[in-house]
Amino acid sequence: MNLENYFISQFNSRHIGDDGALIEGYVYSKDAFFENVHYKKKWLNFGQIAQRAMLVNISDAVAMNAIPKYALLSVAMPKYMSKVDMRELADGFKRVAQQFGIDIIGGDTISNTKLDITITIISKTNKPLLRSKVRDGYVLAYTGELGKSAKELKKLFNLGTIHKQSKFVNIKLRQDFVKKSERILKAGMDISDGLLSDLEKITSLNKIGIKFTKKIATSIACSGEEYEMLVAFDKRDIKALKRRAVQTRTPLTIFAFANRSKYTNRCKSHHF
Repeated sequence: MNLENYFISQFNSRHIGDDGALIEGYVYSKDAFFENVHYKKKWLNFGQIAQRAMLVNISDAVAMNAIPKYALLSVAMPKYMSKVDMRELADGFKRVAQQFGIDIIGGDTISNTKLDITITIISKTNKPLLRSKVRDGYVLAYTGELGKSAKELKKLFNLGTIHKQSKFVNIKLRQDFVKKSERILKAGMDISDGLLSDLEKITSLNKIGIKFTKKIATSIACSGEEYEMLVAFDKRDIKALKRRAVQTRTPLTIFAFANRSKYTNRCKSHHF
């Protein structure tokens, strides 16, 4: 057990274990976006920082087939930020909030030595998509193209530049695909720690193993912060799910099925 999982295990709540906490039809999710941990200031302008922080958090709602309604912002700001900087940051938050129909209802601000952001998203769902309920024989697939996030991060660390429409800046969430596929999908989560690491969460929770039907390079399967969807579904629904992927212009890769073998994650932890 890695240190992140060990710490989480100290809290005994039936609401812990998915991308957010499901309570009476509402999903509560929260993520941090800290300078020099999740990003470096020279990589992004203030608007892009706010945009990425919001999208990373909204991804948890999308992953649970929930519609984000409200956001609470906690922003620790360095003293060097001017009013122009603050407006740019605020505009980034508001732009994404407007895109998803989210009402920013409050939060907290404090002075800090760097720009650290924590966001709570409150969402509503009538048919939640959980990580549990994966059965032996269910098919596993992921959306989009994996690996770009790791490549772009490496480029940034090597003092390179990335396009403003880069996946690192402009995260594409799969809200339409999840919603249109809600009757087919049995389980799902967003890929934030890397495909193989997130598979470990699925297999551990459901006490199952994985049989790969497609070879995936470790460099791709360990790429974190992709914010694509990892989904499980009945093999009888393969054609139907592929149709929905085409309808929503969502690349879909079927790569494995659940079985009773033991699963071993080959990736290093992104957290500790």
